[in-house]
Amino acid sequence: MADFRPIVGNILLGLLIFGMSSTVEFGHFKEQVKNFRAIATGCFLQFIVLPFLGFIVVKIANFEYYMGITLLIITSSPGGAYSNWFCSIFNADLALSVTMTAISTILSVAFLPFNVYVYSKATYSSEVLSSLDWTSLGISLAVVVVAIAAGLVVSLKCSNSERGAKIRDIANKFGNLAGLGLILFTSLAPEGGRITLDGREPIFYYGTIMPIALGLVCSIIISTLARLKKPERVTVAVECVYQNTGIAMTSCLALFPDKDEQLQALGVPFWYTGMQTVFVGCFCLVSWKAGWTKAPADTWNIFKVLLTSYEVAKNHDDENKQIESNEDNFTDTKATQRTETKGIVHANQSQVTPKDEETEAQDEETWRDNEEIETATNIAGNDDWFSDFLKVTKVKK
Repeated sequence: MADFRPIVGNILLGLLIFGMSSTVEFGHFKEQVKNFRAIATGCFLQFIVLPFLGFIVVKIANFEYYMGITLLIITSSPGGAYSNWFCSIFNADLALSVTMTAISTILSVAFLPFNVYVYSKATYSSEVLSSLDWTSLGISLAVVVVAIAAGLVVSLKCSNSERGAKIRDIANKFGNLAGLGLILFTSLAPEGGRITLDGREPIFYYGTIMPIALGLVCSIIISTLARLKKPERVTVAVECVYQNTGIAMTSCLALFPDKDEQLQALGVPFWYTGMQTVFVGCFCLVSWKAGWTKAPADTWNIFKVLLTSYEVAKNHDDENKQIESNEDNFTDTKATQRTETKGIVHANQSQVTPKDEETEAQDEETWRDNEEIETATNIAGNDDWFSDFLKVTKVKK
């Protein structure tokens, strides 16, 4: 009988990734394109630092290959969509978070298989790696690539219409349901029994969460050295360690043929998922009280902080200040224009009035002279020589 579990797992994984990538806002790329330093720092932490930390932890903890490879897949995966939710409610840089999630989803097409291959080869022997079903892992990665591409096409085509926004919203909801279904399915699907997290070796518990703790520390150090703004530091740290564990869950169902190994391996993404939520939540709380978020650190009303978007409030205040500034500038400009206009009119009047009075006097004198000439001409019998004589005499005067 054919094993249907990897097929169902890949279908749910494809829907999850499709729903996440279909929500990519291409407008955020235009808004954040000038923020190259923050984006470059986030990508460096996501695809260089965290996979390397996963490799170091696997080597030091000496994990069995089925647990170690699963952890390498997790640390090489793109960021989880719920990182945006954490950045939103704790008032980090949400626009940067959304952009980073979109970029990490796209870049994971190349970096995910590359990092898994390189660090697996560097950690385990060829005999161990040759015993694994890499074809099934390749199928899961192909599902991820196709789902990302399809989601990005839908997002691009539906980004500028109301109907498109509804389609993307529906795709996102299906993606969230698929993610929940994937968690439930992988927890119940293994033939070795239900996944349990109790009764394991201590190395499992603290070894699995070490990439999270080390990732947060490295993110703060590197983002501080990069001179990012404090809310940006919080965002890149969250994006670095909050991973999409659904890829690792599906890979476990297909990659490890032994059922006991599969059951042990599935405990890694389940434990990582719970612990990354705890670590990121505590980190955001500490960042808020340290004044690293956009929420005021001097308040203890955590419910107000979680329910208020201070980024939106700040933008609204900035818009009001800009409007008031524009109104003041407009008023000052109009007053200046009126003052300048009055000055020009006064100057023109002072220059034009004397000239007008002189012209009127000359016109009046000319009119009187013409009257005298006309009267004398009539008396002389309209003789032309007498009229000319009077004109010449007047000119000489």
